[in-house]
Amino acid sequence: MWGAHLLGLLCVSIAVGMGVWQYDAWQTRRAAERVDLTKSDPVPITKVIGPDDPFPTAGLGRPVDVRGTFLPGGTVLVADRPSDDGRSGAWLVTPLTVGDAAAPAVPVVRGWVPDGTDPASLPAPPTGEVAVLGWLQPPESSGPVDDDPNDDVLPVLRIADLVQRVDQDLYGAYVIAEEPLPSDAAAGVDHATLDQLPQASRFTALRNILYAIEWWVFAAFAAFIWFRYVRDATAEPDLEEADAEDAGDDAVPSKP
Repeated sequence: MWGAHLLGLLCVSIAVGMGVWQYDAWQTRRAAERVDLTKSDPVPITKVIGPDDPFPTAGLGRPVDVRGTFLPGGTVLVADRPSDDGRSGAWLVTPLTVGDAAAPAVPVVRGWVPDGTDPASLPAPPTGEVAVLGWLQPPESSGPVDDDPNDDVLPVLRIADLVQRVDQDLYGAYVIAEEPLPSDAAAGVDHATLDQLPQASRFTALRNILYAIEWWVFAAFAAFIWFRYVRDATAEPDLEEADAEDAGDDAVPSKP
């Protein structure tokens, strides 16, 4: 039975370990929500995230410094961003290379414009190298699908919708500029704020805790299967003896 014991122990250990991992992820995400990094000292974006890195939990809302060149061909408006005073509007977003003009880029929220603004009247981003200070945010994955990919208005700031508009790779994050650039402010672009972010789901990280429970259920099921197998295997000799006795009784001729 050593093989069965080792297999059962392996299955239970893996399931328990995966459950603990998901539980730790749930705890980490909940802890990250309680930490306000928006007042921290800014750091270069390259010290927080790389172009191919997933969004770091410790990077949510962290002030970062980005230096590079704007890619005007990737400029879009992100709709449904109400202002602090209740006016409806949109974000003005343009990717900014992190380094030279051929480097990967990060989308930058340059500012806020009210609904009804003519896209043709939007100011072009400045040319040459610029420096932007802003808050790092993860890309928005949930929300409506862009039903008109040919226009320059997006329903959510989804990296997959932006990557088709530029030749460079894009970071798995975006930056909300703390203040609009001087050229944007002169053209009437207001500053964007963190309050304009979509409301976070009340079930943040719920998936992680549900996965943890699921893995622990698998562990309990594996332990149950191991118990049943061992019980049935150890009970087989008794059954064979009973069958042999029954066969012996059937072999005795009955009296006439």
